[in-house]
Amino acid sequence: MGDARYDGLADWYDAFARGDGAVWTRTAGELLARLLGNGPGRCLDLGCGTGVFVPLLAELGWTVVGVDLSADQLGVARERVADVAEALVEADAAALPFEDGSLDAVAAVLVHTDIDGYDLALREVARVLRPGGRFVHVGTHPCFVSPAARSSPDGSLELFDGYHERRLVFDSPAFARGAEGLRARAGTWQVPLAALLNAVGGAGLRLEQALESEDDPPGLLALSATVS
Repeated sequence: MGDARYDGLADWYDAFARGDGAVWTRTAGELLARLLGNGPGRCLDLGCGTGVFVPLLAELGWTVVGVDLSADQLGVARERVADVAEALVEADAAALPFEDGSLDAVAAVLVHTDIDGYDLALREVARVLRPGGRFVHVGTHPCFVSPAARSSPDGSLELFDGYHERRLVFDSPAFARGAEGLRARAGTWQVPLAALLNAVGGAGLRLEQALESEDDPPGLLALSATVS
């Protein structure tokens, strides 16, 4: 399910996240920190990939457990951040290997377009969070960064067909040109805004706050929610 598509791309993706994609990574981290706040407690990094956000979560005072479906990505994470994570586990986001109510927080950063069935993953998130536990989602903005929309450097926005379609996309006129583009390699799920919000509510998570990145139009949307 989901980001096992990154097997074979782990080193390339890690270099991208820390290089050409560093602006996205930095902005996502800032939004995550604002909504999650400081520990202590156990925080799950859902779809941790190569561990890009594990050090930030640790700096915020959380005891970090990372989960990802891609063995290749976890291999890179273990080389980079094993010393700051409690555990890095290969597991399906729709079948998390944790007991009910055993976690204080869950962070899902730049992963909702990579997970097949994000709504199923969020139901698992709600299950493993303790009452009052916090969930933070940070992802590309469904309205402005997707297979159906592309922002230009001057701030203008191009729209394409297919916004309402729930589909895995590897090729779209909205993507960066060429086979070297991330989405041409790993694909991306088209997730409309309503579907994203309904997935949060449908999992039993109570939405508390939403933030958008400050670029215009905003490239990232962040949400925080809690378990009653």
